[in-house]
Amino acid sequence: MKFKSIAATLATVAALAASVSATAQDKALKVGSTPTGTPFTFLDAKTNSIQGIMVDIMRDVAADAGFKVEIEPIAFATLIPSLTASKIDIIAAAMYITPPRQEVVDFSRPIYTYGEGLIVPKKDTREYTKLEQLKGMTVGAQKGTAYVEPLQKSGLFAEVKIYDNIPAILADVNAGRIQAGFADKPIVAYNLQQGAFAETRLVKGYVSTMTGAVGIGVRKGDAALLKRINTSLEKMQNNGTVDKILAKWGQ
Repeated sequence: MKFKSIAATLATVAALAASVSATAQDKALKVGSTPTGTPFTFLDAKTNSIQGIMVDIMRDVAADAGFKVEIEPIAFATLIPSLTASKIDIIAAAMYITPPRQEVVDFSRPIYTYGEGLIVPKKDTREYTKLEQLKGMTVGAQKGTAYVEPLQKSGLFAEVKIYDNIPAILADVNAGRIQAGFADKPIVAYNLQQGAFAETRLVKGYVSTMTGAVGIGVRKGDAALLKRINTSLEKMQNNGTVDKILAKWGQ
């Protein structure tokens, strides 16, 4: 009887452990994505959901790697704090892989490389090619991006105004409240192609000086999750899936 009791207890413990394990596997990982980074991540007003390049890539990675995800809208500047505070598990946004960020975030293999675009009012017809030509101007950049510190440290500008999102920069350039703005070139180009901000233009001849690669971010030390993401991401890059997603969004 005693042996049967012990066996029954062990069986119950094993069943509970299996149940907990299954629940943990079924639990969706929370993914933070910005609602204003079209075409990388943005809030689709029709579906009231976050869509875009990084969302498509993240969903396909998760499907291939065998885990579920929930996409949550989070402002760019609070993505890393949300990750380190365990409010989210993954960052999928137009975020450069930089040494300072790598101190607190582990990034996947690079997905897409680009630099900053320069936007000015249409009435400013000068063809700027480098930062020095904008000396003395009031310019804008997005809070939390890799552009803010280099622009401030350059000492070139009368003021570097900081904005919560790229559409806000475009709006102030469009209205003439600032003389120029710096933001992710693909995002700026996409916004202007949609016909918004009619009095603003992207300077075609400007040569980016702050180029970087975008990747998926996980909490520092989460090697198991990062390995699963990288394995699936590499497969998708090799079989053309990533290229198809980029092409879908005009990149």
